[in-house]
Amino acid sequence: MVPAMADETRDTLLGRVKEQGEIVRQLKAAKADITQGCRGQSDISIDLESLNNDFANISYVCGWYPTSKDTELFDTCVAHNDELASWPHLNRWYINIKSFSREERLAFPTVGTPLIPLAEKAKRLKGLNTCCIDKNVLDKKITEEVAKLLDLKAQLQQRDENGCSNKLILKTPKGTRDYSPEHMVLRMGVLEKIIAVFKRHGAETVDTPVFELKDVLTGKYGEDSKLIYDLKDQGGEILALRYDLTVPFARYLAMNKVVSMKRYQIGKVYRRDNPATTKGRYREFYQCDFDISGQYDPMIADVECIRVVTEALETLDLGPYVIKLNHRCILDGIFAACGIPPSKFRSICSAVDKLDKNPWEEVKKEMIEEKGLDEHIADKVGKYVSLSGGVQLIAELKKDKDLMKQSAAVQGLDAMELLLKYCGLYKILDKVKFDLSLARGLDYYTGVIYEAILCGDEIGVGSVAGGGRYDNLVGMFDNKNKNVPCVGVSLGVERIFSILEAKLADKGLKIRSNEIEVFVASAQKNMHEERMKILADLWEGGVKAEHSYKKNAKLLAQLQHCEENGIPLAIIIGEGELAKGEVTLRVVSTRKETRVPRDNVIEEIRKLLETL
Repeated sequence: MVPAMADETRDTLLGRVKEQGEIVRQLKAAKADITQGCRGQSDISIDLESLNNDFANISYVCGWYPTSKDTELFDTCVAHNDELASWPHLNRWYINIKSFSREERLAFPTVGTPLIPLAEKAKRLKGLNTCCIDKNVLDKKITEEVAKLLDLKAQLQQRDENGCSNKLILKTPKGTRDYSPEHMVLRMGVLEKIIAVFKRHGAETVDTPVFELKDVLTGKYGEDSKLIYDLKDQGGEILALRYDLTVPFARYLAMNKVVSMKRYQIGKVYRRDNPATTKGRYREFYQCDFDISGQYDPMIADVECIRVVTEALETLDLGPYVIKLNHRCILDGIFAACGIPPSKFRSICSAVDKLDKNPWEEVKKEMIEEKGLDEHIADKVGKYVSLSGGVQLIAELKKDKDLMKQSAAVQGLDAMELLLKYCGLYKILDKVKFDLSLARGLDYYTGVIYEAILCGDEIGVGSVAGGGRYDNLVGMFDNKNKNVPCVGVSLGVERIFSILEAKLADKGLKIRSNEIEVFVASAQKNMHEERMKILADLWEGGVKAEHSYKKNAKLLAQLQHCEENGIPLAIIIGEGELAKGEVTLRVVSTRKETRVPRDNVIEEIRKLLETL
């Protein structure tokens, strides 16, 4: 079933039908050519690997803008799209070109001869077509895509029959939600506590645009690049909504030539993911980041980021938790010791990253069937990633002769040993665990990585914080490729909100959505002007106060408003009291009333508030 948004316009749905029809057309054309001269699958893999290596440094076939050569290569790669996951750079390019409509791809500027080397490879690969693909596999693919096309056509027909084209369905887009005043009180309280932790560690804040140039985001997230929201081209810059706050921060550092900074940032990010709103997983959500950039001695900045996580989680009182630690160099050393070629390190890392959600057997199947690993190599990886512990585990790994032949593993284990030592100095050693299954799939991580998991998490939100070291990201944006070492952490505040909301619901607690301290009420008619005079005095005195916007509201209704909204005090005025220069001050919870001088009412209010 191909999903369609309820608020999707008919033109958008029609566009999706045309796009799907084009995919089917290309696959059928590939099948028609399958009997024409072909080469072996191994030769195709060689060409794909060569193209993947070229795309590691550029965005398009001819450089930094799309051309007709990209369209030609894309049409050739359609039948190979199931294999592209093994080639992260080529796959990133494919996903990017796929984001353009067929009409936009055909409108790319034409490039003639002479061809650059990459374009020559694209032309050669086009000559191969898809003849090397097993006919049964191609037939299955065509059947799947035709089913998607028929489903979209059925949705379009049903929409026309129901007259939906002119009917507005009021809903939030998939993966988003509205937040009530009660929810916002909770959210602001959480953010205030987290910001207080960040400031305690000397961080200053910055802000960056919610959308970036597409090239800024492209090639930074590995297989997750497919989750980036592209914005429709308006005839100018090609843009996309930011996927996280880290890459825009690296762009900020490079653009402003900042080499040393301790920063925090809170803002919305966007991902085309499958949402699970009860678990705090949305397509639009807040991230809360803390990062340290600059050239410092090993692990000193890294361990402070981990300490920041512990302080934030302790402040929020979410319950017991553990912070998993690992190092990208250790993973690379393990992969090399197992016999995995370097070109597949990142794709295998992405598979290992799924172990927090899927059992090993499923991850192993992905490694073999989708990533192309031999089963005995996958089994070797499985033995390593099942290990976790502390200093003792590091000692055991250093006895592994095959692993110690890998310089990356030696470097990573030494770094992890130092990190655990510093965790002891910061009194957080009991909160961390060295876990070889932790991979974090984002491509930009280069060193230590970590992730905070709640123990006994009943609603299954997964990790509530994660981060690591990314020393090469800033250099990707610098003309001279000058790197600025960085390390940071991102708190999953949406998941934290989900946990706290569930706790409040279980306890049946109600959140006050305003901070009103005093309600000014009247028992008689035509007293609204006197209420307004008292309100002016209260506001000038710094008291949070309000009254009814009805001139002659009933006293009972006014007092019920106080009780229902948790307002602690009420001032009740009447002609007799005002004539004596007095007002009645009522404690709402106990209903105790006291006459106080009109001129001293602010002082009396403050005294009572201190006791409540």
